[in-house]
Amino acid sequence: MALRELKVCLLGDTGVGKSSIVWRFVEDSFDPNINPTIGASFMTKTVQYQNELHKFLIWDTAGQERFRALAPMYYRGSAAAIIVYDITKEETFSTLKNWVKELRQHGPPNIVVAIAGNKCDLNDVREVMEKDAKDYADSIHAIFVETSAKNAININELFIEISRRIPSTDANPPSSGKGFKLRRQPSVTKRSCC
Repeated sequence: MALRELKVCLLGDTGVGKSSIVWRFVEDSFDPNINPTIGASFMTKTVQYQNELHKFLIWDTAGQERFRALAPMYYRGSAAAIIVYDITKEETFSTLKNWVKELRQHGPPNIVVAIAGNKCDLNDVREVMEKDAKDYADSIHAIFVETSAKNAININELFIEISRRIPSTDANPPSSGKGFKLRRQPSVTKRSCC
């Protein structure tokens, strides 16, 4: 079985749950007192997808403004970027749009973008409507999913969808290393938070 390494970076404001998403995916655990990331942290997880093994090389970037200049170092060369916002904080969704602009201007041309609305277990204090976020994700051809790292909602599904969007090596023989073409596919939400 072929092994593919897929570099994935997580971007977004501090406190939106980027590290919690990574910990839930890699370790299947949740720590409500997780410390803010300094610079970036790195974890890996290998999963089977169809007839391949996908080894996710996950870079969890710090959300604090003082570390923002480091982000290009982590999303450069990434196969995918997960941009996370907190559904209970409208300003984190506004900031997400700036991350998308930056990725489009300076990131890899064919990067798979995923929008993750985290903390969907806090639906009673929601500030960002799911439809608004989904419409935005559709407008930029991004994956959209609402997640809860705390309750393990849609975390694995997020990474499965990233695997699905990465072209298969069988279908696309290696070219000159200049990237690959992505086809538009509809956004999916596997499970509901409400």
